[in-house]
Amino acid sequence: MMNNTFKTLTITTTILLATISGIVITPTTVSAQPDTKIIAQKLIANGSFVTVEQNHPTSGNARIITENGKRYLEFTEDFTTVTGPDVRVILHRNSSIPVNVKEENYINLAALKNVKGTQRYELPQNVNLNEFKSVGIWCRKFNVTFGYVRLALKAS
Repeated sequence: MMNNTFKTLTITTTILLATISGIVITPTTVSAQPDTKIIAQKLIANGSFVTVEQNHPTSGNARIITENGKRYLEFTEDFTTVTGPDVRVILHRNSSIPVNVKEENYINLAALKNVKGTQRYELPQNVNLNEFKSVGIWCRKFNVTFGYVRLALKAS
């Protein structure tokens, strides 16, 4: 209580002295708590891309994280692959992905957003990650895997 009284007295005295001296004081509001958003993020799995089909080199890193209750697959800024028709991001049941995939061994997550750089894909809540051991970059039109990341799941 005394500390707050002292602060009020100091501010009042400063304003009074400034007014007598002809100094203009512009009032400002100071917030005691910064306006920041807390993001709870946890690494679930990560790995580096391996090229499967040599005419379609793929490199960089990928990881799966949880953030605010949702799961995401992220490619890091060093990700790169080549263009092709109908290039997709898939989750595959095996830890390595062959050049040609069988439909029962993967799920199609989304169209590849970009052939370079950071990108993020939300994973459906109904996907059990324990059933999938890798992430692939795959051309649906020609059934050709460009590259994949073996997912090393982190201990919970």
